This record gives sequence, structure tokens and C-alpha cells, in this order.
Amino acid sequence: MYIDLEYEPTENDLICEFYVEPNKIPMEKACMHIAAESSVGTWTEIPGIRKEIVPKVFYISGNIAKIAYPSELFEGGNAPQILSSIAGNIFGMAAIKNLRLNDIYFPKKIVKSFKGPRYGISGVREILKVKKRPLIGTIVKPKLGLNEKEHAKVAYEAWIGGVDLVKDDENLTSMSFNKFEKRIEETLKLRDKAESETGERKAYIPNITAETKEMLKRAKLVEELDGEYVMVDILTLGFSAFQTLRNECKLAIHAHRAMHASFTRNKKHGISMVVIAKISRLIGADQLHIGTFGVGKMLGDREEELKCREALTRELFGLNEVFPVCSGGLHPASVEALIKIAGLDIIIQAGGGIHGHPLGSKAGARAMRQAIEAVLQGKEIKEYAKKHKELKEALKKWSPLD
Repeated sequence: MYIDLEYEPTENDLICEFYVEPNKIPMEKACMHIAAESSVGTWTEIPGIRKEIVPKVFYISGNIAKIAYPSELFEGGNAPQILSSIAGNIFGMAAIKNLRLNDIYFPKKIVKSFKGPRYGISGVREILKVKKRPLIGTIVKPKLGLNEKEHAKVAYEAWIGGVDLVKDDENLTSMSFNKFEKRIEETLKLRDKAESETGERKAYIPNITAETKEMLKRAKLVEELDGEYVMVDILTLGFSAFQTLRNECKLAIHAHRAMHASFTRNKKHGISMVVIAKISRLIGADQLHIGTFGVGKMLGDREEELKCREALTRELFGLNEVFPVCSGGLHPASVEALIKIAGLDIIIQAGGGIHGHPLGSKAGARAMRQAIEAVLQGKEIKEYAKKHKELKEALKKWSPLD
């Protein structure tokens, strides 16, 4: 009933691609168990199944299987229900040795049931008045331990050096040494000062990750203090709370993917980052971490990260594009490779690669800006550095291979 290799998916089908390693059973039988458990069936035959909503395993090649699910199996606009179906019990089945959800394709009917990004790439560029270059972001470092005024001062140094976006790190919320409310007030004051001094738009992205009601309370405070951005750790927060934030908050949302590698890293079992990227776009992330294409410190798969970028930026039934964020071990010497691989519509986010500059955070920010200027002008970075001391010092510390 579940296997039909002659089936041609319809425009209303949700399609999942799985990597499947059966556990001592034939591949087709394993795929049948996956299709049944993720939809209308269970481990044994049950009477009363509506055959018109039964999913179809329509492709099997090696360890790759594709399953088409009728959209009637899903509740529109309900990301948790969709994931509970296609990525719920199936990973723990005895019939499976290894299973990975590699990709997912949403039909128009389901896409249109979500709001998607409020701003996306074009909206974020409009907020910051930056049209044709990669955006530069940083994270306040050290990530924990600074008080509110110290935190704001680090952000200010980065802004006046040339950074566009300054954000909190994933584990900074409201601590005994750095209270959320005071940090927001102090940092936004210095944002305004940096804008006045540089003549450029600047943005602060505070981490509001918390219990849902507290999260919304913090988002409201940011809005009241004339902030334009918030950040949440979307996986530890949960997709339900993430949807609530998108539905009730008018600020741009920076989506951090903390914890993703616990289920995306294993190429044989779990869920790919491509799937997380697609779900995040449906719900409404305006920008999302996707990796560094092998350029930074994090283990990455360039091909998969390019698929993430495509998932965030390709046309999708009118949904806004999501700004891809490259973060993790980046520095000025990384810039040329990143732009060559991913183009101009990226956010290059460097923490230690700015604040670890020998001459300080302001110089580190200037070095990042100078590296981008060199690439956009078609100049070799080492040659450009001869007349730009901040970039020159950065290249002394970090080589392109670091």
C-alpha cells in the first residue's frame, strides 16, 4: 500500500528525501515502515485506513528514498505538527539502523499557510541602508562575564569601526552580572551614539531567548526602546515559541541555530540543516546561521551549506528571502573566500576575528570592512593591506588558512 515506484507526486504533495539503513530487513520494507509510522499507519495492519491519504514511497535508489505525503495529512501553519509527523517516531524504530531526513519540499498550499520572514534580505538592507555589499556582524566577546556598560562599550567600538550588526551570544540572556533590561538600555544608547558619529545605520540584536511569555516581554521592551532586532535560539526555544514570536513581534528576527549539530552532524542519522533552514524560512526568520562553507572553525559540509543558502534565497511562492549568516572562526583573511563561494547576499559575522585583533575591537572591525572593500574593488587583499594598517595587522595574525 505504501510502496508505489510508478507514482508521480502531485503539486499538493509534501515530499521528503531520506537516507535509510534498514536493520536486517529489505530496503522496501524499511521504507514501508517509515511511511506508515510517519502518517496513517502503525507497526501492524489496522482496518479503516483512508487510502486516498496514504503516502507513497515513489523513489528508492541505494540508501536514498523519497516519500510523497498528501498535504491533507498536515495542519496548515503548524510547524510542530508537521515535524512530529515526518520526523517524529521514525528515528527510533527497530526496523531502522540509521535514518536521516536529508531534505523536504513543501507544496504551495503549505507554504502559503505560514507567514515567512517579515523583512528578509531586502527588508534588512532597507533597515541598514546597505545595498550592495555583504553585511558585517559581530558578537560581543567575551560572550559571558561583561557587565552591562562593558558590553555596550564593546558593541560601540565595533560599530564605529565599521560593523553593521552587533548581537548577543547564544547563552547570554539575563544574568546576575548582566541584566537584560539594563544591557538593552545601555547598548541602544551607544548604538545611537555610533550612528551619530559614523553617519551609518547600526543595529543591536539582543538575545531574548526565554520562556515564551518572558520572551515576548523582552521583545516588547526592545521595541519600546527603539530597537529593530531580536535574536532567539530557535531550536532550544522550540518552533512553537518561534512561531509565536513571529506572529506577535514586528521586529526583525535573527535565528541562531544553537544545538543543531546534535542532530545535523551525523550524515547517516538525524535531520539535515537544509530541513531546519526551510522550516525556519516558513516560520519567519529574517536571518539564519548556515555555516562558513569550510572557511571557519566549525565542521561543515560545503555542498550542504550551499543547499541551505539556496533554500533561504530561492523563489518560494512569494516568501521573502532569508539573509544567510556565516559565523564561526571568521576573520578578515576569510572574507575573499566567503564572497567567492556565496556572493554578496551574506552576513559575515566575526567574533574573535574582530575582538581578537592586536589593536582592539575598533581596529578589528575596520580590518573586516577593509577586507570587504578590497574584494569589491577587485584588489588582492595582501596588496590592499599595505596602505591599511588595521588589515595589515589582521593578516599578520590570521592567514587565509587559519
